[in-house]
Amino acid sequence: MPTTLIEPAELARHLGDPDWAIVDCRFDLARPGWGAQAFAASHIPHALYAHLDEDLSAPRTARSGRHPLPQVEVLAATFGRWGIDERVAVVAYDQGSGAFAARLWWLLRWLGHLEVAVLNGGLAAWERAGLPLSTAIEPRAPRRFTARPDARLLAGGSEVAAAVRSGAFVRSEQLLVDARSADRFAGENETIDPVAGHIPGARNHPFTANLDAQGRFLEAGHLRRSWENTLRGALPQQLIAMCGSGVTACHNLLALEVAGLGGARLYAGSWSEWITDPAHPIARGPGEPPRERREIGG
Repeated sequence: MPTTLIEPAELARHLGDPDWAIVDCRFDLARPGWGAQAFAASHIPHALYAHLDEDLSAPRTARSGRHPLPQVEVLAATFGRWGIDERVAVVAYDQGSGAFAARLWWLLRWLGHLEVAVLNGGLAAWERAGLPLSTAIEPRAPRRFTARPDARLLAGGSEVAAAVRSGAFVRSEQLLVDARSADRFAGENETIDPVAGHIPGARNHPFTANLDAQGRFLEAGHLRRSWENTLRGALPQQLIAMCGSGVTACHNLLALEVAGLGGARLYAGSWSEWITDPAHPIARGPGEPPRERREIGG
């Protein structure tokens, strides 16, 4: 079982295997109900549906980001309800890029389940290959999922704030890499979060840079060269991945694993959590000095 990416033809050989679970993670931030509707219309045979807000995130609070991590016991119960235990290989897919499927990939790894892969190119690649679709809803028999959460995969907001205060990101003692698009990172064209900009000292590596024109991951050597340019000599273990809400940051973590550069951590709250504290500084532009919140009316 691959533990990063899987190709459509390989997944097709395991359709109906009780020890393989397929999870459809299609989602649209602007239309939260779209993914479930698309799943009902057609999906990979035997797949289950995972809703980003309802299944792969905890309820949002006033001091959290938009997609807080689920409580361990709640997430473990969800996986068990989906018929996943230590004997089950999991394949996650979404509409194409893997942006949402990578969230499920990371969550399973966080809870100690390593036999999980993302379908390279998602449903779009499956359809291009002429492989079958289904409208049938086929629940799996529940199993007992045992969670073994690995705290080493996480970086908390307090750690990020301390690194900003100490200048660790500026001195490259640690790296904070933001997966959002370049314009949102720079504080331009922000349509999702109420405050625009980025955390001071962060570097930008949009998750879309991991993909080719068809939404498939670039080959491992290409990804490694691209990420080494972002790392600039630092070790991947020094890297903290973030984005708007801890979703597409997982795409960057997956790309690093494909490139053979594992060991980075996730700041799950990301930008949408950072801006809930008015004392936190922000920066704008590709590399401008930090600005106080009052300068942007935030």
